[in-house]
Amino acid sequence: MSHPSKQHRATCHCGAVEFKVRLTDEFNTIRRCSCSYCSMRGAVAASVELDGIEFVKGEELLTLYEFNTKTAKHFFCSICGIYTHHQRRSNPNQFGINVACLEGVSPFDFAEVVVNDGINHPSDASKGPLIAGILRFTDS
Repeated sequence: MSHPSKQHRATCHCGAVEFKVRLTDEFNTIRRCSCSYCSMRGAVAASVELDGIEFVKGEELLTLYEFNTKTAKHFFCSICGIYTHHQRRSNPNQFGINVACLEGVSPFDFAEVVVNDGINHPSDASKGPLIAGILRFTDS
């Protein structure tokens, strides 16, 4: 890992999968997606270059899920079922990391999260990524 950014420790819910990541631009890349899978999953993801992830333990416990074009590769713990990361369809040179897996980070730490239009995927259109909306979290 040759990235100068801070290294974050991450785990699935049960702790069977443990890894370290260096985010591409810290939390400036956080987003959600409106595709059918991501809408159901509901995670906030941050970007990591492919060489920016290092598994400490449990990589063999990850289960792969692919659908539609099978370009994106979604990984989750085979024991607790938590989505840990995925290799992006929009940029196969990056992973999207579930920020809820990062130690000390909650998806509710972010007041606003951009939601990319995954229904009209940029790989399927001549335009770049489209924004479906903004997810906002406010304290009650």
